[in-house]
Amino acid sequence: MGRVQLILYDFIISFMWVWSGCLVKMFVSQGLGIGHQPKAEIVKGALSVANMFFFAFLAKVTKGGAYNPLTVLSSAVSGDFSHFLFTVGVRIPVQVIGSITGVRLIIQTFPGIGLGPRLNVDIHQGALIEGFLTFAIVIISLGLARKIPGSFFMKTWISSVSKLALHILGSDLTGGCMNPASVMGWAYAHGDHITKEHILVYWLAPIEATLLAVWTFRLVVKPITEEKENAKAKSE
Repeated sequence: MGRVQLILYDFIISFMWVWSGCLVKMFVSQGLGIGHQPKAEIVKGALSVANMFFFAFLAKVTKGGAYNPLTVLSSAVSGDFSHFLFTVGVRIPVQVIGSITGVRLIIQTFPGIGLGPRLNVDIHQGALIEGFLTFAIVIISLGLARKIPGSFFMKTWISSVSKLALHILGSDLTGGCMNPASVMGWAYAHGDHITKEHILVYWLAPIEATLLAVWTFRLVVKPITEEKENAKAKSE
């Protein structure tokens, strides 16, 4: 029953995530009427951070519900094989389906709302950029989970600001997505989901970067932890 609930939460939260991003943009451009003014980016950034706090709260309430395949993949790599299979074979596809459903409803409700993220550099540069952004945020997330595991506010604040900063860095180049499921939602809606550009830049590069970040974190952090434990044992 626990896994069934988690799958349902993944679908609902993934659906909500694509809608939330769309509604934030619409509120800033149409609701407030400030369009492309400089202060629009400030307001959009503040709302994005508040939005990420809300979804972090949902993840806590649902005990692990997520909208980003990379989030669940990074934890699955560190778990047992059955957990890994469940994540890759069930949770990630459900997150993709939730995003696709959300985007299709957005397009039906608000025709001409947009096309989603677009690649404005060549494929290889795009893959490197998305890979770098993903590597950075996964390393930050793993570090926060290790250093301040009990502080919800501080951990969410640092994570949200980091995601926003990385998104801004990559927004004019690849969209700065770091979320294959939401990109898949927009790509599927426009028939671009099986292109080389989409698969390489928005799926393969982030997944490889996630695996590399987990491996690097293990390689670097474990020896440091062992040294501290040995030093503490000697002092005692």
